[in-house]
Amino acid sequence: MNARLRRIVISAMALSLAVPLAACGEEKHDAGLGKDTIGLLLPEDKADRYEKFDHRIISRRVATLCLECELDYRNAKASVDTQKMQFEGLVKKGVKVIILDPVDAQAAGSWVDAAAKKGVKVIAYDRLAEGNVKAYVSYDNENVGRLQGQGIAAALGSQAATADVVMMNGSPTDPNAPSFKKGAHAVLDRKVNKIVSENDIPDWSPAEARKKMTEVINAIGVDGFDAVYSANDGMAGGIAEALKSAGIKNVPLGGQDAENAALQRIIKGTQSFTIYKEVRPEAETAAEIAFRLLRGKSIASLTSTTADSNSKADIPAKLFDAEIVTRKNLKDTVVLDGVVRTDLLCTKDLAAACKSIGLE
Repeated sequence: MNARLRRIVISAMALSLAVPLAACGEEKHDAGLGKDTIGLLLPEDKADRYEKFDHRIISRRVATLCLECELDYRNAKASVDTQKMQFEGLVKKGVKVIILDPVDAQAAGSWVDAAAKKGVKVIAYDRLAEGNVKAYVSYDNENVGRLQGQGIAAALGSQAATADVVMMNGSPTDPNAPSFKKGAHAVLDRKVNKIVSENDIPDWSPAEARKKMTEVINAIGVDGFDAVYSANDGMAGGIAEALKSAGIKNVPLGGQDAENAALQRIIKGTQSFTIYKEVRPEAETAAEIAFRLLRGKSIASLTSTTADSNSKADIPAKLFDAEIVTRKNLKDTVVLDGVVRTDLLCTKDLAAACKSIGLE
């Protein structure tokens, strides 16, 4: 092929590529206006899971399902006002499907209703927002609480029937917290002697949990309780610090979320268990529901049950099951599933403890 002919061929190829490239550019511009955009609003960054797992998994799944789609992600950092502005910003942009994990489920109700009137479809993710949501994806939260109660009872063993337990519940603005509490009480009220102290911790704050635990220790003494229920792992970290500061050892402590720090405490023996809620199926299901709603398709095959909020009944829902993780099954659950890498979990100071449970 001579040089002139080669230039003609190359020019023709360039022109043929220019049309789809221009089309792609137009689609991206439309996506910026909300046409092919899915909004994702997560509540806070204190818990490891949101940035490390939920955001990444949802983003990847959306990209797999829809090459032309764009995910507009924001984190409210535990601020209701910030999340309200983020939500209203997405609606103003023209986004028609939003995955919402609310900081305050009650407060979100008015935003959701206002958006629904404009044709915006909201998927309540992990926490059930009030208002006219189109779908709900989470775990069976009452059952999670029951698993937590069972974990405390199992850790107490034969002493459970005479044991006094301290309860540190989740944030009062989180609709999941009452479900965890209800499920835990359903077990603990039957299995242990009594609940000697109970507190709700605003924003799931580890610092506040540590402060409250210190106050409980000062009020009832180091021998005034036999176990501590913590609604999640972040708070369990604060509670563990309070117990250590008071010189209290070998008191069963449970959490939830299978965070790396909690798993290390389980290996070390300063936390008895956590609840493992595999994020991937929850996140991928939310992404697929969002895509189907964006395209006007049925979500019936993805929502096997229904859920009721205070403002709406029979919301199409998918609720997943969780499981208890202890030193005995840590290797065969979170490690096997790839939630945590052994080399990051088993730091030098935990080498011997890791080896004792088959983690090397």
